[in-house]
Amino acid sequence: MGRRPHPRNAAGQKSSYPRLYGRHAVFAALDNPERVHRKLYVTHETAKEIVIPKGLTVQYGDSYDLARLIPNDAPHQGYVLEVEPLENPWIGDIFALGEGNTRPLVVLDQVTDPHNVGAIMRSAAAFNALAIVTQDRHAPPESGALAKAASGALETLPWCRVVNLARALDEMAEAGFWRIGLDGSGEVTLEHALGNTKPALVLGAEGEGMRQNTQAHCDVLARLPMTGEMESLNVSNAAAIALYAAARRAL
Repeated sequence: MGRRPHPRNAAGQKSSYPRLYGRHAVFAALDNPERVHRKLYVTHETAKEIVIPKGLTVQYGDSYDLARLIPNDAPHQGYVLEVEPLENPWIGDIFALGEGNTRPLVVLDQVTDPHNVGAIMRSAAAFNALAIVTQDRHAPPESGALAKAASGALETLPWCRVVNLARALDEMAEAGFWRIGLDGSGEVTLEHALGNTKPALVLGAEGEGMRQNTQAHCDVLARLPMTGEMESLNVSNAAAIALYAAARRAL
């Protein structure tokens, strides 16, 4: 397991390192001993509210200066932190965390919107999920938008990127996980599918849903008990409900 390579753009050239912004995302990254920090940008006012790690390069500017470092209209709150991507954990280490308990895994099939992935991370951390698993080629990279939506969860929740999602699902089954695909056409409700299992909750992209091959590697397809007035939910909302349902079994 090594550090993720420097991010590259579609042309294969090196792109800039991720820049995290906003109080929660930056403070969580500074508190994460596994995160390599490259440069901190702050205003003179916000610098008074933060403990700057020894040796970290700091550049001061006004709010406009910081805004030029990140996407338009992104709410930086006076903090921008340039970082290196986190290491990609080995899926076997994730399975080890699940031994002896029924904490769920969250598996995302081609969910590419960073706001959705970040929101799902936030819910996963809130409901004590083991980790989030995505396919390396069909998931967003670490970014300020994703970290902002995750509200600190990017630094605490293991995020495992795999080359082959179908193979990873097979490995989950071998590790004792019950693979539940969330789909509106599911034959049973989520509560029925969960039972007393150790679940891997599998969610697909909005609109397209899970790919057929992903569905084929699930043990069961389950639906949320929704009325017919609404066809589907945003994937991050569906994930939050599914994680709550998995967590409440221990209550």
